Amino acid sequence: MKINSFCLTCLIQMQESQVRKFDDEEKKMKYMREVLAFLSSCNPDLSAPALVKPLSRIYEKYWGRRDSMDEVKKEFNDFLLSMEEDLEMQIRKHNDPLEAALCFARTGNYIDYAAVKDISKDKLLELFEEQKQAGLEKNEYRLFLKDMEQASKLVYLTDNCGEVVLDKIALKMIREKYPDLDVTAVVRGEPVVNDADLDAARCVGLDRVVKVLGNGSGIAGTDLDDISDEARREIETADVIISKGQGNFETIHGCGLNIYYLFLCKCDWFVQKFKTERFEGMFINERRIPR
Repeated sequence: MKINSFCLTCLIQMQESQVRKFDDEEKKMKYMREVLAFLSSCNPDLSAPALVKPLSRIYEKYWGRRDSMDEVKKEFNDFLLSMEEDLEMQIRKHNDPLEAALCFARTGNYIDYAAVKDISKDKLLELFEEQKQAGLEKNEYRLFLKDMEQASKLVYLTDNCGEVVLDKIALKMIREKYPDLDVTAVVRGEPVVNDADLDAARCVGLDRVVKVLGNGSGIAGTDLDDISDEARREIETADVIISKGQGNFETIHGCGLNIYYLFLCKCDWFVQKFKTERFEGMFINERRIPR
């Protein structure tokens, strides 16, 4: 998905907010001028997540490496792991455990430090309560089940830490319903924001449920031109792909593969595009999204 005016404005504001705490105003001006020069001349076909990587290099040139998000990632992984047994029990009591698991996995997409600046555990728990009454769009879910019945291979594109515990439950339900299905979960190839990578996947035990593959990329998404050849082959040969989160949507949307996107609308552009409210859940297919 090409960058647009909403994303461009957001990227600029993000860069300014990251240096606001620093005192050297002259240095901040030089930094912001270089950021603006880069954004004004960058490839307009790139997605916003793809642009974050070179912007991070500009940041490091002026301010050094950012603080690691390891503590945040561990905090939310541990928090969701502490709830995992109870959440799985709730899901299994549902009339359709697979649909319930996908709804809870979608709710976990709230844990996104790139898009949500005021993340709180209380808000997540509130969203879980709302989730008990939620469901997936009926016709899209019907078509998804039809595709799954005919599929031999599924790829599941993960997004954030914490959220990945809910992905694990959803993948358990998928494995139980479709025991002959070849399933691979794809995580980030390098640490980026609070996204799930191989270390996070092993930490929460995702690798004990399905095969897990790092995508070889440090972009907060799934850019087919930036990931490893192995990850690209895995994705392009899948019969069905479940793609979690806005970043994955921004980077892979437009490829034409049979992708079911599962995410919460967390920013102005998504709210406007899908004519919905903030934190509204989406379940949509790549081939059926209105142009």
